This record gives sequence, structure tokens and C-alpha cells, in this order.
Amino acid sequence: MIYRHHIAPPRAFTQFSHDLIRHPRLSSDAVRLLTWQLSLPDGAREPLSRTAERARIGACAFTRAKRQLKEEGFVHERRVQGPGGHWVTQQLVSNVPLSDAEAAKILARMPVYTSSTAAPPQVAPSPRIPAAGAPAPRPTDGHPRKDPGEDTSHRPAEPEPEPEPEPKPEPESEPQPDATPHAAEVPEAARALVAALPRLSPDLRRIPRGMYDELARHVSHWLAAGHTPTDIRTHILRGLPDDGTPVHRPGGLLRYLLRDVPPSPTPSGTAPAAARPSSRLAALRECEGDHVQATLFRPVAEETLCRACSRHRLPCP
Repeated sequence: MIYRHHIAPPRAFTQFSHDLIRHPRLSSDAVRLLTWQLSLPDGAREPLSRTAERARIGACAFTRAKRQLKEEGFVHERRVQGPGGHWVTQQLVSNVPLSDAEAAKILARMPVYTSSTAAPPQVAPSPRIPAAGAPAPRPTDGHPRKDPGEDTSHRPAEPEPEPEPEPKPEPESEPQPDATPHAAEVPEAARALVAALPRLSPDLRRIPRGMYDELARHVSHWLAAGHTPTDIRTHILRGLPDDGTPVHRPGGLLRYLLRDVPPSPTPSGTAPAAARPSSRLAALRECEGDHVQATLFRPVAEETLCRACSRHRLPCP
């Protein structure tokens, strides 16, 4: 059970209709915004946005409350152009719902707020100060005419430059041979072998194109030392990780593997112990058949072809 006790205020009060306070389609922010505006004195020109700021109503809540008041007819707005071309927004707030026609009649009787009325100093335009002198036409060019024979330059006269002495001929010298092989001196076999390295292993598929010339020079040193392309490919395969570790910089790994050239194989065909392949690759042999890349297989006897090439070359019965 609830009890109510009323004390009539002696001053500063406003009468509102119960229908306005108990309106079913107005939110609490809309009712507070409307009652705040109706409680202002007659001469106040406070806009709805300033009232919402004083009532601590947020931007989204203010937009929603203003839309509700306009839909129910308690707030009306219009934009008019006053003297001087200035556009002014007029807002009408009423304690009862008004139609658009009724609001237009009331707003038509209201004065338009312009600079001629009681405008604040920061809004009214300042008086214009005319320029000194009589108006004159704009000159056609930006430079005044002068006498061609008159020297009007403010820079001092520069002395004439003295003629430069003729350079003495340098003694001819014989060109020194370049220790590093030029890109054109790299054999084509080395370039072809480097171009085929990405097909040798999946770890070598991302070799930078800018390192092909450097790797070709290293390969040319191996070929010049007497190593065969098979020896170079076997050495590279032996240097790749066999535990599944990914190769993030294949170009740097190849540079490291090809930088030091081992001694050339002996005439008997057996390589020194430092250059012998590991036991995992020692029993393998490269197939002499037609393959896109080098194919190693484990021979049973003295065959030179892998099982696929041997099956392909079998005579038909």
C-alpha cells in the first residue's frame, strides 16, 4: 500500500496535464525533455539540444526522445531563410499535440532570428572596413615596363669564368683481369643445373631468383674442379635435412653447401673419404633413363636403368 502527500509549491511551478505525464508512447527522456522546455520562461530561446545537455540526456536517447515528440505532435521544426540569406531552424514546443497546419500558423507569427534582432556579439557580423583608395583595374601583367638598356639587377656582376686547363693524357695501362667471373663467363651447364635445383627436392622450390647467378658461379667452380652434375646433386641432397625440418632459406643453404669445393675425384673413380657419400646414398645409382630430374635407385646387379625404365623398355612378346 502506498500513500501520497502533496504540498503546493509557493513559487516556480508549472501545471502539466496528466495525459502528458502518463503518455503511453513517450519515454521517460521524452517526458523530461518536454516538461523541462515547458517550465522555461516565455522569453527563453534555449534549443532542445541544450536542454538535453542540461538534463544529462545522451545523444542517442535525445535523438529517440525528439523523434517521439515530433511523431506525437508536441515538437515541430521548420527551416526558414531570413534577411541576408541566413538559414534559421525554428522549433515549436507545445503542451498539447498540434497538427502540421496548426504549428505552421503559430510559427508564421514568430519573428525570424536574424542579426538585426538581439543577436549575441559572436553571431552578429562585424562592420566592414572599406579598402583605402579608389578602385582601380587589375594590371594585365605582373612586371612593370623598363628600359631595355637599363640594368636593374641587384646582384653584383659576376666575373667571367677562366677557361679550364686541358687535362693531361694519362699513361695507358693494361687492363687487369677480374678475379671474379663475369655473369657472361658462367657456363651454360652451370646455369641449367641451378635452374633444375627446385625440381630436385621440395625444400628447394623457393630459391630467390636473384641468387641464381651467384649459385651458378659456385657450380661453375665445382665443374671446373672436375666434379660431375651428379656429384653436385648428390652433395646437395646429402646436405638437406632428413628429419623433416623445413628449410626456410634454401638459397642460403645452397650457398653454404657450394661455397667450399672439395678435391676432384681420383682417376680410379673412388672419391676421398671426406667426399664419400653417406651409407644411405652409397648404394644408390642414378638412372640413365629419360627423367625430368635425377632419379636414384638401388641396383640389384649392374643394371643402369631403374625398374620403371626397365619395364618400359622390355620387348613385347
